[in-house]
Amino acid sequence: MSTSNPQPTINPDLHNIFASLEQSFSQSALGSSRWYLVALASLVGGTEPLLADQLYLYLIQKPEYQTPPSRQALVRRIREALVKLISLVGVCKPIEAILAISKIEKEEDRDYTFTREDWQADQANHDRGIEWLQKIYKGNLEDTLDLFNAHRDFRWISTEITYGLYLSDRKVLDDWDTEVVVLAGIAIQNLKLETHWHVRGSRRIGFSIEDVNTVLEGVRRVGGFMEVKLDRLPSVEEVEKDV
Repeated sequence: MSTSNPQPTINPDLHNIFASLEQSFSQSALGSSRWYLVALASLVGGTEPLLADQLYLYLIQKPEYQTPPSRQALVRRIREALVKLISLVGVCKPIEAILAISKIEKEEDRDYTFTREDWQADQANHDRGIEWLQKIYKGNLEDTLDLFNAHRDFRWISTEITYGLYLSDRKVLDDWDTEVVVLAGIAIQNLKLETHWHVRGSRRIGFSIEDVNTVLEGVRRVGGFMEVKLDRLPSVEEVEKDV
């Protein structure tokens, strides 16, 4: 008698959502390798981090992920997205997600690299954080950081940790990958102000209006599955005058 645990099946509704996101992204300038970052950030930032395993199962059934090296590269991207999400949604949900994936990974598909092994809270870290903040916020940066003048712990966390440690790291995910994760991870929480900032930031680093709408529509599709209320999100057109 076999003692191996059966692989979980993919919820048909989720399968359809994943396929729909994949199709819509492939028809945009965002390309074919970012749709699952939206799905992941939405599930984890919403109410279903454990369903990250279903996204992983969907992906490893695809032709491009049929070898251990390709699956290791995939999980590096997934893991880095989850690490970046810690700065947006806290540590517990990303832990739930990566452990759900870990339970169904085959040993030969595991990736043992350690991206931040040599990280230091030094001047180079500060400079990386500020450089990325300036790309996203441009002329609004000092005004935004000044919001924390009476709460300077938050200013320090923003420059040194959120951006320095997490978001400016480029070893695995590039600028567009990162902003897709950030925009989706914030929008799924129904946060009006921060979503505005990152709709604007996405446009500033080169997303078209159509690209941003593709990301937000993906968030809404996953949010609908989770029955998450998303009634505070600004439209891209509302934000456009601030770009």
